Parts: sequence; structure tokens; C-alpha cells
Amino acid sequence: MLWNAFLLAIREIRRNIMRAFLTTLGIVIGVAAVVTMVTLGNGATRSIQEQVSSLGVNLLIMRPNRSFGAGTGGSSPPDFKLADAEAIEREIAGVRAVAPSALRGGSAVYLQQNWTTQATGVTNDYFTVANWEIADGRIFSEAEQAGARAVCIIGDTLRTKLFAGHDPIGQKMRFRALTCEVIGTLKSKGQGGFGNDQDDVILMPLKTLLRRVWGASSSQEIPTIYISAKDGYDTDEVTQDITALMRQRRNLQSTQSDNFQLIDTKQIAQTLSSTTQILTALLGAVAAVSLLVGGIGIMNIMLVSVTERTREIGTRLAIGALEREVLWQFLVEAVVLSSLGGAIGIALSLVASIGLSNVMQLPYQFDPFINLLAFGFSAGIGVLFGFMPAKRAARLDPIEALRHE
Repeated sequence: MLWNAFLLAIREIRRNIMRAFLTTLGIVIGVAAVVTMVTLGNGATRSIQEQVSSLGVNLLIMRPNRSFGAGTGGSSPPDFKLADAEAIEREIAGVRAVAPSALRGGSAVYLQQNWTTQATGVTNDYFTVANWEIADGRIFSEAEQAGARAVCIIGDTLRTKLFAGHDPIGQKMRFRALTCEVIGTLKSKGQGGFGNDQDDVILMPLKTLLRRVWGASSSQEIPTIYISAKDGYDTDEVTQDITALMRQRRNLQSTQSDNFQLIDTKQIAQTLSSTTQILTALLGAVAAVSLLVGGIGIMNIMLVSVTERTREIGTRLAIGALEREVLWQFLVEAVVLSSLGGAIGIALSLVASIGLSNVMQLPYQFDPFINLLAFGFSAGIGVLFGFMPAKRAARLDPIEALRHE
């Protein structure tokens, strides 16, 4: 019976192909919109997670709390000392590596080329903490770090802007007033979690930047410490241990607030991902409204179809067809219409998702669950909105139906 009903539904759709297409258009648009929105949302979530992860593995960033005492007349909190970084690495069990760091912006020049960028003073632990890999050349030697030698390692953006067509290794470039030798290049990371170009960077020994770029009389004061937690350790516990240690080292009383802040990049990624998922769900819900509109369109056309085919229904009932057979005939027809719209919508969403992912530079992430759910929902729309017209057709009086003009 179901097979015969299916064949009758296909015959009726082929007989009125344009009307069938217009009837399913709402379902097509609804399914395509829902699947596309969810797919792009998943891609955005994955992109955020990858970008934040590229900053470093289990990364904690510690800086002085510059808002501490703001508006109260209090002095700004002091920077950290190299001894603080050494104490964290020595005394905190869950720490894998600690990298004190300082930053300075300026213009980099090579021959006639110049580019405004930032130089970061680091130790070799920074390559572990911030997940940097050397593409060519080498990292700093102990003598270069201890002696504040004028050497540097450049990111891919700087290599392209200043040394296009040239091998930068061994070349001399100038950053602000310092002329340094390029000893290595970094593998590209691309955009960071906050929209910045991670490859637009110069790395040089920490003491080199503090003494020869900043002009600091002491190389002990540092504004930032990057900390990488070991795998298997809870970063919340590591954060608590570091906070307790730094409060002790900075002589803070129990009644005083922290004059430094610890930023956990994992929590940032989770917060951004949660926000993206909520927005995706809202957009998907808005797009799903068109599915209901499409269902109403199917119910309307099926009611018209029952009216047009009243004599056909009367003939079938008069020669012995059961009410449930007529019911199944029209119900299957409605489900076939909505399912066909769902299949076309999924195909359109596939094309739209891939195209928009490329335009928006998001990773394309196929989600079989949302595709199957959208298709199942479209079929359910056919059952929901096709039942009333099918019930109306099944309850027609055969004699009255045969008299219908």
C-alpha cells in the first residue's frame, strides 16, 4: 500500500512539477538556511579554538594589573623581576616552562624596504610556551642571551615584506636604532585569536631588547611572563598556586587585592566558543521559522489538491478503497513533497557552506547530525501539515464526491 501511495505521489508531482517546486520552496530555503548557519557557526567555533590554541599550549599570561589603584591616586603596580619567573619555574609543580617577555613597537628596515612591526624580547623557553617553530636557521645561543647580542628571529610576514626574493639568514636589518643579524625565521601561524597577525613579529634575546632597544638601566624588570602548564594539570590549580606565590613575592597583605592578573587562554577560548554557539543556535532558530512557513504552504496546496481531485477520491472510495488507503495516499504525497524540499535544501546548503567558508576564511566542518536532523524535520513537517488534508480526503462521502463538478 505504501509503495503504491509513493508511486501515486511521484506521478502527481510530475504532473504539476512547477506547483510542486513552488510548494517546496519554503522547505528548501528553511533547510538550506538552518544547515548553512549551523555549519558556519561550527566553523567559526573551530577557528576560534585553533587560533587561541596557536598562542600556546595550556598557556597562562601574567601581567601587572594596570587598573590597580586607578582613580584612587595609588601608584601603578611594579613590573615583574626575572627572579619571579625563576621562582615560578622552580616552585610550581604543574609548570612546564616559563618565559619572561617584553615588547616594543617600531620600524624595521632592510635596504630600501621598511615595515612597522613589534619586537619581542624573549628567552628560548618562549618557543616552547608560545608554540613557535623555527622554519629556517636557529634559536638563540646562551652567549647571545647572556651578552645581549644584536641577533633576531623574524616572522613570516616580516620575511615577506622586507626580504621578498632574498634569504634573510645572515642579513643585517635595523629595528629602531638597533642593527641586528637575522639568525632564523619562524613557521607561519596566521591570524591570532584576537585578529592580530602573529607572523608580524621580531624575536630577540630579552636582555637585548631591554638594554639596547628600551635603554633600560636594569634588565631585571619585565612586564609580561608567559607560563605553560604541564599536560594533565588543571590550569585553575596552577593559577591558584602561582597567585599565592606572587602575592608572597610582591608582599601583598591578605586585605590587599592582587596587583597583577593571570589570563588563561583556555578559558578565553571556551568563552568565545560558547558565545559563538549561542549565536549559532539563535540564527538557526530564526532560519527554522521558514520551515514552518513552508509547512503551511504544503498544507494549503494539499487542501487545494484534495478539492481538485474530489471526483478521483470518490471513484476510489466507490470501488472499494478504504479510508486509510486514501489517507496514506495524500499523507505520503505531502511527505514526499517536504522530503524532496529537504534534500534540495541540504544540497544547496552544502554549496553555500563551502562557498561562504572560503569567503569568510573559516574551516568547513561537515556535521552529519545537523544534516540528518534537518532532513528528518522536513519530513516531519510533511506529516504534521499533510495530515489534515489527508484526513479530509479520507472522510469524503463517495456519493457527494462523485457529484462534485
